[in-house]
Amino acid sequence: MNKKIAIIEVGSNNTKTHIYEDNHVIYENNTTIEFKKNYRKETRIIESDLNKLFKVIDNALKYTENVHIYGCSIFRNITKEELEEINLNLKNKFNLKIEVVSQEDEAKYTALGCYSNMDYDGNVCVFIGGGGSTELIFVNNGKVIDKKYYNFGVVDITSQFGSLKEDVPIVSFDEVYNHVDNLIENLDIKADVLILAGGDHLYWYNNAKYELKENTLYNNKNQKYMITTKMSDEYDRNAFTISLDKVRENSDNPLWFDGSRAMKVITNLVSHKVDAKYIVPTKINMEDGLKDMLM
Repeated sequence: MNKKIAIIEVGSNNTKTHIYEDNHVIYENNTTIEFKKNYRKETRIIESDLNKLFKVIDNALKYTENVHIYGCSIFRNITKEELEEINLNLKNKFNLKIEVVSQEDEAKYTALGCYSNMDYDGNVCVFIGGGGSTELIFVNNGKVIDKKYYNFGVVDITSQFGSLKEDVPIVSFDEVYNHVDNLIENLDIKADVLILAGGDHLYWYNNAKYELKENTLYNNKNQKYMITTKMSDEYDRNAFTISLDKVRENSDNPLWFDGSRAMKVITNLVSHKVDAKYIVPTKINMEDGLKDMLM
């Protein structure tokens, strides 16, 4: 019997929708809704952002009434009363509610989506980056061996360095790198492979027209590409000199790129902290781990 489910992951900066039928993705979308940025200004979730979320939910309901909404990062920080008010609104409009996911569970399900069908003999670090949080999950042969959680993300970095969102930033790669270096301690555990998850990391490389290599380390349909750390160093520094406006022109979601340079600095720093030789960019999200529990 066919079963369809929709999973909507509401983050600090991006809201991701995945719709599955019999465990296969039939629709996916990433909508930029700047919940955290606007919350900082207004100290509340603003109506216009909620209206954007309502449109995402409306679209998902066209496929199935079996919709699950998970709030991450920013929704972990709002008051209980504000969350109750938002959920009352959602119940009245859609008979749905936001279930707030802990940072630990968000990391667990995202990492599971990376390593559950992965055959690699050695340490792997799963990087999970978002607008308001960053997680590192270290895995060896299908077993989690260490975890690191950080309460900052790309929104925090772009708030500190506003020109990162401009066509060409006035801030240097090294200046941002040194700032992020102070936010992440030295990591004793190392990994040859750094998997980038928690967002569509392929979206940056594809729209910026950076070459990717075929992943020859292991076979996984959701992890088809890789780059060397040397390639990453070249690409990430180059991101500070190229025209971001031209990259935006290649995409269907120009606002997404506001956090792109900050993300490249964070992932670059982590790659060196763990001594990675290879970086595997993916668009694996929390939904990839959650779906097996919900189907």
